[in-house]
Amino acid sequence: MQGRADPQREILDVESVARHLLPAGGMFAFLAGHRRELFPDDMFADLFPTRRGRPSIPADVVASVIVLQTLHGLSDTEAAQAVTFDLRWKAACGLAVTARGFHPTVLTYWRRRLARSARPNRIFDAVRQVVAETGVLTGKTRRALDSTVLDDAVATQDTVTQLIAAIRRVAREVPGAAPVIAEWCSAHDYRDPGKPAIAWDDPDARAWLVDALVSDAHRLLGHLPEQELGAKPAEAVALLALVAGQDVEPVEDSDGTDGRWRIARRVAPDRVISTVDPQARHAHKTRARRQDGYKAHVVVEPDTGIITDTRLTPASGPENSDAAVGVDLLLGAQDNDTQDNGQPPAPGDDQPHDRPGGKRDTAAEPAGVADTAEQWEVLADSAYGTGELLDRLHRAGHTPIIKPWPLRPAVDGGFTLDDFTVTEPADGQLGTVTCPNGYTRPLSRSRSATFGALCRDCPLRARCTTSATGRTLRLHRHDAITRGHRQCARDSEFQAAYRRHRPMVERSIAWLVGGRNRRLRYRGTAANDQWLHHRVAAVNLHRLLALGLTRRPGTWALA
Repeated sequence: MQGRADPQREILDVESVARHLLPAGGMFAFLAGHRRELFPDDMFADLFPTRRGRPSIPADVVASVIVLQTLHGLSDTEAAQAVTFDLRWKAACGLAVTARGFHPTVLTYWRRRLARSARPNRIFDAVRQVVAETGVLTGKTRRALDSTVLDDAVATQDTVTQLIAAIRRVAREVPGAAPVIAEWCSAHDYRDPGKPAIAWDDPDARAWLVDALVSDAHRLLGHLPEQELGAKPAEAVALLALVAGQDVEPVEDSDGTDGRWRIARRVAPDRVISTVDPQARHAHKTRARRQDGYKAHVVVEPDTGIITDTRLTPASGPENSDAAVGVDLLLGAQDNDTQDNGQPPAPGDDQPHDRPGGKRDTAAEPAGVADTAEQWEVLADSAYGTGELLDRLHRAGHTPIIKPWPLRPAVDGGFTLDDFTVTEPADGQLGTVTCPNGYTRPLSRSRSATFGALCRDCPLRARCTTSATGRTLRLHRHDAITRGHRQCARDSEFQAAYRRHRPMVERSIAWLVGGRNRRLRYRGTAANDQWLHHRVAAVNLHRLLALGLTRRPGTWALA
């Protein structure tokens, strides 16, 4: 059953005895005075649907501990010790000096209950409601999209370790797998979690081991008994199949059917890096910076540094790209805002009508597009400069202040895509593409233009293409939008707006990962996404306190 805080204070209550020692405007003093308004008991009532069993720790106490824990980057054990021995934590939670605190597993228990509930991010939502009531974002017409890579909580495994671990997991999870392994798998004693004892400095020995382990995995998959598998056994079999194929390829003289394997001379684009956490991935935030882990996506209000929304995803895959996740977060956040205001979302608009520097040409917009919903200047780096994202922003009535993707010429120092003039199809007519030398070719239905023989005697050919068959252009379906955006991005007002507001976004990211919060503590996307929302809630609350958060009758406000 749900436990509730006792309004009666004890003689040695830290809040009443030593509250004056807590720094004014700090997180400890704020929670000491306002944790019940921020985290009322009714907010967590659905986690305890019955009145049976021992009362839980009061909701306002646990929620306060979760906020302080994620703010300071502590483990469950460290947080439980702080509640027991640190008077600031006791004051924030309304405990007496002699209170014993609670066992670290209480935090695990509450996180699991929250994760299984209909509102797993309710602590984040509670702080977001505080942000809304203060009006700190009222009139703020800019939003910034960004992401950062968070290190995973497991060690990256090599191919040999993953194969052995995956086979051992099948032995544990799948009924009837152990006898199959004993009969058909001989490359290693799979009762031993370690690596085989071979001459690791011998390339032939390493090659033999990889081939033998992959062959064992294939034989195991082929001889497993026919049966209906539950979720965990099916996941173990699928992971083994994935691990057995992601890092290997047939040997050089093999036709692919004789079962001889070697380490592949490439890296799988969505490679599983650990069987302990199969959702962790290699991340390539930049060409020079590579990490393993997950990606935290954020929407930031760049004047205040408040993070308005967030999501954690695997670090690779097109569906987890900065542009794909960022625009969903942004437009989803606006949908929430317009629903709260009782206003419908803005209708779409097929063509961009933006002026450089964030000024909108409302006269060029169809009736009903402008001023029907809150419209933002959206700041982001070039990772967000995709045609799909720009198209969705324009349709929603927003102004992109986004660094465009750099154009790479086919010949070093030669012509880029912007040196070609494109006429889009209209009124049943095919579009055309005109090259820098003035030759014009029609745009096919697949949006390609082939110059072919026209390039043969062209004096500009050396600056345009190295192809023997001449230049061929293949245009993206959003080429008109990205082309217009690149033109706007050359404007000095556009660049000044980006440079002026970008530093606060970087500062918000620094606050998010500060302390010991660059490395995650949990396995899997769901658990780490819950942690991220708790972390953002704590950072936002800390930021609001710096801006003068106070409690007025019935509402939150800034001093």
